[in-house]
Amino acid sequence: MSLPELFIIAVGLSMDAFAVAVCKGLSMQRMNRAHAVVIGLYFGFFQAIMPLAGYYLGYHFKDAITSVDHWIAFILLFIIGANMIKEALASGEDERLDPSIDVKSMLILAVATSIDALAVGVTFAFLKVRIAAAVSFIGIVTFLLSIAGVWAGNLFGAKYKARAEIAGGIILILMGAKILIEHLFF
Repeated sequence: MSLPELFIIAVGLSMDAFAVAVCKGLSMQRMNRAHAVVIGLYFGFFQAIMPLAGYYLGYHFKDAITSVDHWIAFILLFIIGANMIKEALASGEDERLDPSIDVKSMLILAVATSIDALAVGVTFAFLKVRIAAAVSFIGIVTFLLSIAGVWAGNLFGAKYKARAEIAGGIILILMGAKILIEHLFF
């Protein structure tokens, strides 16, 4: 997997965390850089650790399903992307905004926004991916986008939250389609 492809996947996976970070920024009376960094660290860490866990799960089953790995990657990325789009379109404006960054609430948010990354990690087991570099890259991209999300939320509000989630979903679906097309036709 090339660096541009990995970057696209990292950005796609980061969109859930970005959207939640926007809400965190929106709930702040004024921008708090320390809180933005803490939010970025939670989301970045879990976005990195979940694909690693998925990779090791997928790696153990790799030999059994190598002949259909491209279909598995496509289906997982399609489902994750479609779900992100569905949730973005269904989300209402009445979402409760909570400025808290306590450990319990941040752990829940970080795990919830990184479940998709677990499934993507499974697909990494079937692709030629240097997993340590990939998860580090995903974590760093998510960290940076989460900080940007807090800043954007504080500055602009939740105006672009749904659009970010839709864009992330589309990116993941397109990457899944690319994997399938490359395997079937090239």
